[in-house]
Amino acid sequence: MKDFTDTRSESEWDSVSYGDNEISIVPQVELTVPKTDDPTSPTVTFRMWVLGISACVLLSFLNQFFWYRTNPLSISSVSAQIAVVPIGHLMARVLPTRRFFEGTRWSFTMNPGPFSTKEHVLITVFANSGSGSVYASHILSAVKLYYKRRLDFLPALLVMITTQVNIDFVFIVIEFLGLGLCVLRIFFLVLCCKVLGFGWAGLYRKHLVDPGEMWWPSNLVQVSLFRALHEKENKSKWGISRNQFFVITLITSFSYYLLPGYLFTVLTTVSWLCWISPKSILVNQLGSGSAGLGIGSFGLDWSTIASYLGSPLASPFFASANIAVGFFLVMYVITPLCYYLDFYNAKTFPIYSGKLFVASGKEYNVTSIIDANFRLDRKAYAETGPVHMSTFFAVTYGLGFATLSASIVHVLLFNGKDLWTQTKGAFRKNKKMDIHTKIMKRNYKEVPLWWFLSIFAVNLAVIVFICIYYKTQIQLPWWGAFLACLIAIFFTPLVGVIMATTNQAPGLNIITEYIIGYAYPERPVANICFKTYGYISMSQSLTFLSDLKLGTYMKIPPRTMFMAQVVGTLVAVIVYAITAWWLMAEIPNLCDTSLLPPGSQWTCPSDRVFFDASVIWGLVGPRRMFGDLGEYSNINWFFVGGAIAPALVYLATRLFPNKKWISNIHIPVLVGATAIMPPASAVNFTSWLVMAFVFGHFVFKYRREWWQRYNYVLSGGMDAGTGFMSVLLFLTLQRSEIAIDWWGNSGEGCAVAKCPTAKGVVVHGCPVF
Repeated sequence: MKDFTDTRSESEWDSVSYGDNEISIVPQVELTVPKTDDPTSPTVTFRMWVLGISACVLLSFLNQFFWYRTNPLSISSVSAQIAVVPIGHLMARVLPTRRFFEGTRWSFTMNPGPFSTKEHVLITVFANSGSGSVYASHILSAVKLYYKRRLDFLPALLVMITTQVNIDFVFIVIEFLGLGLCVLRIFFLVLCCKVLGFGWAGLYRKHLVDPGEMWWPSNLVQVSLFRALHEKENKSKWGISRNQFFVITLITSFSYYLLPGYLFTVLTTVSWLCWISPKSILVNQLGSGSAGLGIGSFGLDWSTIASYLGSPLASPFFASANIAVGFFLVMYVITPLCYYLDFYNAKTFPIYSGKLFVASGKEYNVTSIIDANFRLDRKAYAETGPVHMSTFFAVTYGLGFATLSASIVHVLLFNGKDLWTQTKGAFRKNKKMDIHTKIMKRNYKEVPLWWFLSIFAVNLAVIVFICIYYKTQIQLPWWGAFLACLIAIFFTPLVGVIMATTNQAPGLNIITEYIIGYAYPERPVANICFKTYGYISMSQSLTFLSDLKLGTYMKIPPRTMFMAQVVGTLVAVIVYAITAWWLMAEIPNLCDTSLLPPGSQWTCPSDRVFFDASVIWGLVGPRRMFGDLGEYSNINWFFVGGAIAPALVYLATRLFPNKKWISNIHIPVLVGATAIMPPASAVNFTSWLVMAFVFGHFVFKYRREWWQRYNYVLSGGMDAGTGFMSVLLFLTLQRSEIAIDWWGNSGEGCAVAKCPTAKGVVVHGCPVF
């Protein structure tokens, strides 16, 4: 067994097991992550570059492809993680082994030997860069599809590609060509914000990566799969290896998705209550999984289950329990109470909706209140009247306020001492570290902090230059960029602790919108940019920190990991933009629910909410919505409630130390459980919670060995099979509008769930009371 005081050189460390008697503080990590390392294993290879870039491009395309769909399944890097294995082994057999440029510092070989786990991990890091979405797609949709403004793609792509070369020259050339720059610069700013996240990641590595308590649950899916795909194993007592189990899951998931994805789409949302009385508004409101409370509603479709909350198989049980309680309180207590007591004229609007309305209950015509300068036309706004929301939408904004204050108080009370101790000890030697961190510190050089800070400083300088030089197009003043960055720096450790322990991350989108909406109102582009700086840079930093933790688990040299993250980010942004533009040209009436055929999957729920938020916070402004000029001012009390709740839980843990379940009450997760509603709907939660409880509690508790062996493999197989079949269906059938018209493809059957119930309100397709 290797002692960490051993002074042997790295060349003597072949494949050594460290600290087998040292147990990780988190049981799931102890069961999943190996305590071994081989520093001589090939890492940066020709195979890694080819497969890594290919995986990044493929996943960026797939995730942007799904982003506009009703259930925007986020395909994780697990799919690419599996697919590259046979290709990697094939390349190891057929590529030439001779060394190029031998005798020089550039010497390399295309085939250094067997396909290694570390190559595989770096390929997966590239894939992680494409495993999600980017705010640029939201901005594209808002400007081009909702605000109906012109947007040319070619100069936007050129700006993104050449920003690292000579930004000023590119802008001068594009201006000379007479192309619109407002939205083009937004593209560039989004790219900068993605890279800005590296700065935060560098600052908080000591707090959010090194400690064993910061275990980043979603990474265990990938660790489990790496072991399944590379370790030799015999068949288990169930008669099947993990590799075989994955292949069976992938094939089954791939084949099954033909039903909910094309042949029998009602399986995506089974709202059986509506079948009892399809014309009753009350029954529809109670039973609809997509437009109501979703009582008894469920989805037999993995994209429905995993689209918004991620894989239920990767969620710790205590986090799932908090989400369940939060969802139940919001959906089955607060929402019905507010609606049927007619708070904020709730009955004039649908019980569940993310759209904006006029006082009469009809949908708001936003374009009618915008002037020629892309600002609020106050006269037109006074004539049209104030913007109204469904009560559910207003409450979710309030819960967003509460989540923000709850996150701050919770982390300060429950993790403040640890954070302070880690801060004081960040520069000390001989710090107490997790076993996996010890291995990394012993074997590899850290990434210098100045690498992270240099990237941050350069990008911040460029952004400030853009804000000053192109102020009329961007609308955001230079001080806005600094303020947004300060917000992100402050909240990253708070939100990071929650993400690293629960797999759930409350966002900063609301607070950033709120601040700039008051400071610089009636400018929707400024609001979007500020939110991107403050929210997305923090979100990106959490992604980078998660990758760093994966590198710790899999013993990847930190500097190599840094390189893969930077390159992967740049590639992903370009592919996201190309895919979004292609879909906008390829799909008629994309995102326009009034013109799309019934049952269409291209409804863009996330983009709709983003557009509505830009109207609420940017165009109209928080003062006219939540301030002294608005009717929703009482929503601000949620800030106070969110701050008090964690303090009460903390007090309870001190008064009743023997009641261990009290410490599992996680107010930010509980209150923020429905932060993604809308666009998420009730069926996404009900289906997710069933799976989360089955695998996170019952299987983990009573079938621990099965869970350890197959749980994360099952999650990856479901992701991969569903994703591949979805794209195949679109390219072969849906793209050509080849559809099957029958009852099973006619929707959930809750047509009147969106109808108001107030007397005298007239809405097309709804009865009048």
